[in-house]
Amino acid sequence: MTRRFFGNVLLLHCPKAFMSIPLSAQIVLACLLGGVLSIGAAALIMFGLPRRWITLTVSFSTGLLLAMALLHLLPEALEGGLTPREVFSILLGGILGFFTLEKIALWRHAHHGTGAGDRHADEVQCEDHTHTHHHVHDTNEGALSILVGDGFHNFTDGLLIAAAFLADPILGWNTTLAIIAHEVPQEAGDFAILLDAGLKRTQALFWNIVSSLFAILGGLAGYYLLDNAQDWIPVILTLAASSFLYVAIADLMPRLKRESTSIGWHSALLIAGIVIVVLGSAHSH
Repeated sequence: MTRRFFGNVLLLHCPKAFMSIPLSAQIVLACLLGGVLSIGAAALIMFGLPRRWITLTVSFSTGLLLAMALLHLLPEALEGGLTPREVFSILLGGILGFFTLEKIALWRHAHHGTGAGDRHADEVQCEDHTHTHHHVHDTNEGALSILVGDGFHNFTDGLLIAAAFLADPILGWNTTLAIIAHEVPQEAGDFAILLDAGLKRTQALFWNIVSSLFAILGGLAGYYLLDNAQDWIPVILTLAASSFLYVAIADLMPRLKRESTSIGWHSALLIAGIVIVVLGSAHSH
């Protein structure tokens, strides 16, 4: 009974409350809420709450991302007209593409200095020992590179949210939830790096908010471009799945392996993320 109640409230009644709102406005609202909630949660963690909360968020996010990619986005892309060969070819290309973008710092998901066991953002491993240096992240140039990369990533998130909404509004809200969850650890990491670069707390918060607004630009661009090119929506959904899988497998799961928190908590929260997505599947379409 409890499961049915929360499933209906979170994934049925809430989206229905927005159904009378134009789709473009829903996309803007989702992008705005995504930025505000993820930055707000990250700011609370960085400025007061225990850092171990990030670890718990990472566990929950991993379950959400894996389930959204494999149970929602990829099936939706297949139902949208792509063949399995096309879907998995795009999926492979997307994973490789996001890896390349991350290497050139345009789409970063490294969470340095945000949890126990991580090397601090300014520590550098040399050939025979570890030094603490202050290189790029001590300069305005380093802070700017973080913000530019984060802005590009947020624009991509907005584009993916728009594609999900155009396929199915409930899928759009579920995708937004997954993005919010996995953005919290990244935003916390960005706060740590910006503060390490010399910015004050209010400055770091302000520029992270500015960067988050690029998600709205991505959402609007996706809405107006994809609304007239419906054949591209399954392609974008597959790319969204590739980004979720890349973040979960290449970044979040290795991080969880390094954490000392009880495996029981990790498993419970990971499963909770999957269950939320599964509950939502009954209300799609």
